[in-house]
Amino acid sequence: MEEALNTGEAATATAAPAVSEDSERLTADIVKALKTVYDPEIPADIYELGLIYRVDISDDSVVEIDMTLTAPGCPVAGEMPIWVKNAVSAVPGVSDVKVNMVFDPPWDQSRMSDEARVALDMW
Repeated sequence: MEEALNTGEAATATAAPAVSEDSERLTADIVKALKTVYDPEIPADIYELGLIYRVDISDDSVVEIDMTLTAPGCPVAGEMPIWVKNAVSAVPGVSDVKVNMVFDPPWDQSRMSDEARVALDMW
């Protein structure tokens, strides 16, 4: 059941074509949890901002997340991965969460979804 959820410019979720209903629910619940985490300085969630680069869900429901920050010197750089881990760990069916902070490729505004652009009035 290993599946990957990759986020791109529009912060969209993609899953393997032949995923079970349970897997689809788990993926949707993980995305919903990620959308509860906000950068305190930006009124948009980290998922819509495009800060989540990769989410892998293993067969044993271990979730591995690659994420970044809007800037490497972000004041909550040490705290945000913990917020992400806590949010995703609370999803029923998730057995463990590993969050990796990555800075390649560097984040830029092109990674934001339309929803984030509207929230930030960046049209």
